[in-house]
Amino acid sequence: MNTFTTRDYAHMAIVTAIYIVLTITPPFNAIAYGAYQFRVSEMLNFLAFYHRKYLFAVTLGCMISNLYSFGMIDVFVGGGSTLLFVYLGTILFKQYQKDYLFNGLINKAFFFFSFFFAASMITVAVELKIVAGLPLLLTWLTTAVGELASLLVGAVLVDKLSRHVDFTK
Repeated sequence: MNTFTTRDYAHMAIVTAIYIVLTITPPFNAIAYGAYQFRVSEMLNFLAFYHRKYLFAVTLGCMISNLYSFGMIDVFVGGGSTLLFVYLGTILFKQYQKDYLFNGLINKAFFFFSFFFAASMITVAVELKIVAGLPLLLTWLTTAVGELASLLVGAVLVDKLSRHVDFTK
C-alpha cells in the first residue's frame, strides 16, 4: 500500500477546505442542506477518479460541513455515505473514464457515477425522515435531483479542468 506524501496531504487539505467553503459559506449554505439541496461542493467528488487521496478529502470535507446541519448523525451518515459511494462509484465506473457521451460533452464514467451517486441519496432521505420527519420518497427524489444536477455540472467542469491540471499527482 502506498503512503501519502506531504504534497498529497497538502492537496487533501486544500480540497477539504474548498469543499467546506463551497458548502457552509453564504450563499452556498442556503442550498446545501435539507430536503431540497444543491451542493456545489459535490462536484469535487470526481477528483477521486484521478487519485484516491481525494476520496478522503471529499469525505472529510463532507463530514466537517455536516456539523453545521443535524450534527453528529449527519457527520456519520453523510460522511459514511460519501466514503462508501464515492469509493464504489470509482471502482464501478473508472473503466469508462476514457469514453465520452454527447459528442464529447461529458465523460462517460462521470455520467454513470452521477446517476449512481444521486441514487445513493436514499441514505440522506432516511436520515431526514428519522431526524426531521420528512417523507421518505419525496425527500429521496428531491435530494437525488439536486445531487444529480450538481454532479452533472461538475462532471463537465472537472473533466475540462483535468485537461489543464494533472489531478493524478
